[in-house]
Amino acid sequence: QVQLVESGGGLVQTGGSLRLSCAASGRTFVIYTMGWFRQAPGKERTFVGGIRWSSSRQFYADSVKGRFTISRDNAKNTVYLQMNSLKPEDTAVYYCAAANRIVVGTTGDDYDYWGQGTQVTVSS
Repeated sequence: QVQLVESGGGLVQTGGSLRLSCAASGRTFVIYTMGWFRQAPGKERTFVGGIRWSSSRQFYADSVKGRFTISRDNAKNTVYLQMNSLKPEDTAVYYCAAANRIVVGTTGDDYDYWGQGTQVTVSS
């Protein structure tokens, strides 16, 4: 069983920052891409950003580009989402996901494993 565990969510003021972590454990698997998604109440789950594991190349949704940064620690099998200049519209449950095959990585269907989510709330 592959397990992804997110941490680092919380309550922050508009303009503040948070750093989310996602640690992968359990069955050994090849990580091609890890991604971050978010889902606000009553809304669809949407893509936030992703990272190619081997190259560390990152890609982002337009809504967060320039504010969010994804990085990874290969030794720890951990991916991070640094969120700066947070806005109320960033409020959502944030999920990390892993793909064990070659994918584009911008849709949930691309991913094989998912974390339980962590709540991020940005006060207005």
